[in-house]
Amino acid sequence: MSQTSLTRFGRVVWKLLEDYGHNPEMLFLEAGLDPKLFDNPDARMSHEVADKLWSKASELIDDHCFGLRAINHWRPSHFNALGYAWLSSSSLRTAFNRFDRYIHTVSEFIDFQLEDTAEGFVVTVLPKPFMLDIPARNDAVLALIIKMCRINVGEELNPLMVTFTHKEFPCSGEYNAYFRSPIQFDAPTNSFILPSEVIDQQLDGANSQLAQLNDQIMIRALAKLNRKNIEQQIKAVIIEQLPSGIVSQKMVANTLHMSVRNLQRKLKNLNTSFRELFDEIRRDLAKHYITTSDVSLGEITFLLGFSESSSFSRSYKRWHGVTPSEIRNSG
Repeated sequence: MSQTSLTRFGRVVWKLLEDYGHNPEMLFLEAGLDPKLFDNPDARMSHEVADKLWSKASELIDDHCFGLRAINHWRPSHFNALGYAWLSSSSLRTAFNRFDRYIHTVSEFIDFQLEDTAEGFVVTVLPKPFMLDIPARNDAVLALIIKMCRINVGEELNPLMVTFTHKEFPCSGEYNAYFRSPIQFDAPTNSFILPSEVIDQQLDGANSQLAQLNDQIMIRALAKLNRKNIEQQIKAVIIEQLPSGIVSQKMVANTLHMSVRNLQRKLKNLNTSFRELFDEIRRDLAKHYITTSDVSLGEITFLLGFSESSSFSRSYKRWHGVTPSEIRNSG
């Protein structure tokens, strides 16, 4: 099954082509992407289409550094709920943890590696092996992430180092001008290092309620990405119904238009059960809410479908060996 990304990011490529005097319509149609899909926030394109768009744009545009200009056309809404969750995160660390967890709601083409080192907080972009290595796209991704960091922290934020896997181009001065940091080309990875002291500072735009609402949207989106995966379908229904406090096999089976016996058989084939899946979802969500958000324990209790905070606390200790209060108090 082909990996996909949000079609709305194709609008950035469209705008870049227009910036350089090219008519993008024919290119997009040849690549198999109808521009009308830009208006559908949930529309997605395959990696083959994305590769064609960036490859063709790189051939047409006579500027090796054009990928850096993606920041002129990107908006947080292009990333749907992830863009808004990023803006309302309490710190850059929390924002990056969200990005790492939910990036596939935006694009299944990349993953991230986050690491605290003696030099600083290192963010490495890891393209999937099936993706073409296109310098302009790599430039755009790193430039956009730094732009997102500057929106949250302030325009004065400068990375300590930025690395690119591609060679140095004659326009390399533009990289220094935008990133305002040392640049290393022909590097093993596409990455950047941020000062450790800014990673955990409280952000002015922090809004735990808004961040949590967008987390819920992304959790459901992740579960629904692979509709052919019965386990993901079941998870999607459970997650959606958790706050109601009433989640049963029968309700999930009815939602998926199958009998309870059929649901049980499918889960048995996956060497799991409804109870195990239900417990796994609650456990994972609980850890996420406790460690990466400012959502209150009372709200988490509700979101996970527990009737009382004491029940949630006992379950959390069974899952993780400590109570949620102990985790929060230790921070």
